[in-house]
Amino acid sequence: MKTWVIKIGTSLLRGSKERPTSKAIDGLCKSIANAQKKGDQLVLVSSGAVGLGCIQLSLKDRPKDLISLQATAAVGQVHLMSLYQKALENLDIKIAQVLITRTDLESRSSYTNASNTLKQLIKWKIIPIINENDTISQEELLYGDNDTLSSLVALAVGANDLILLTDVDRLYSANPRLNKDAIPIKDIHHPSEINIFSTDDSGNSEWGTGGIKTKLAAAQIATNSGIKVHLADGRNPKTLEEILNGSRGGTVFHPNPTPLESRKSWLAHALRPVADIQLDDGACYALKHSGASLLLVGITKVKGEFEKNQAVKLTNKEGKELARGISSLSSNQILNGISSKMNGERSPVVIHRDVLVLTEMPAKPD
Repeated sequence: MKTWVIKIGTSLLRGSKERPTSKAIDGLCKSIANAQKKGDQLVLVSSGAVGLGCIQLSLKDRPKDLISLQATAAVGQVHLMSLYQKALENLDIKIAQVLITRTDLESRSSYTNASNTLKQLIKWKIIPIINENDTISQEELLYGDNDTLSSLVALAVGANDLILLTDVDRLYSANPRLNKDAIPIKDIHHPSEINIFSTDDSGNSEWGTGGIKTKLAAAQIATNSGIKVHLADGRNPKTLEEILNGSRGGTVFHPNPTPLESRKSWLAHALRPVADIQLDDGACYALKHSGASLLLVGITKVKGEFEKNQAVKLTNKEGKELARGISSLSSNQILNGISSKMNGERSPVVIHRDVLVLTEMPAKPD
């Protein structure tokens, strides 16, 4: 038995005269039903609400302003879920709609609640269908197309594999729509390799907001946490069925051999830092090589304002990110401590090692 998270991109659901949205969803759902029947557990992260909303509202172009986008998504989401419900009910499978914002996952308690709810649904053999809550959240509409959300969901449910279904067949060394010499990449064996590839998004369809950049980011989040990622061409109706039966995507991102455990994954990827803390060389060494907590004495500068118990980014003196964590002191308390030079007192702990995770990407082993 395997647990799969399947992300379905906007471009696959907008539909065409040859293959309308309902037919595309029917094909995907048959593959999902077959996998569930053999004992696998599945979660869908589905884009497409805005595209379907445009169809329902007879809009020729995707709205430009945020309010219109959110209203269009609200219309399209109803239609999207009705298509999934009809297709899966015909296959004797129940669905659940789950709308999430990225902010929901930044609270440890909310993240845990979401994780437990999703796990209960799949235990009941109900397919959760997840989308960013576009009516109140602007991030997915403008930037992400649910790619990052799918990787965070994969972490939350402890997935074995994440499938990113899109309108390209695999990763290339450059944008193949613009560069005829672009080289196809079949495998990424270590997360550090992801950074070397082009992230040019200029060839994207106007109906999608993700592009290859956000898919690479999603792959890095998932593989760092021990999850295999398949980037695959969802325009081929057979692709999903083949992957669920043991084949592979056009590009496979292999999991990190030393993945982060669950809480550290949440710290590294679900939390978004609100400010930067710059460290001296001694503190950097202690964090990297001794598994130490961060002490106030090792801090040289604070960039930004924050309250205690908020997430911060830790950098070296060149500004390169080293780690992330939850600060037990506010920015004002840290600045006051730096300026007073501690007055000979024992240096307090600013970030305990239990709520600190190294994020500097290690080099690929030889």
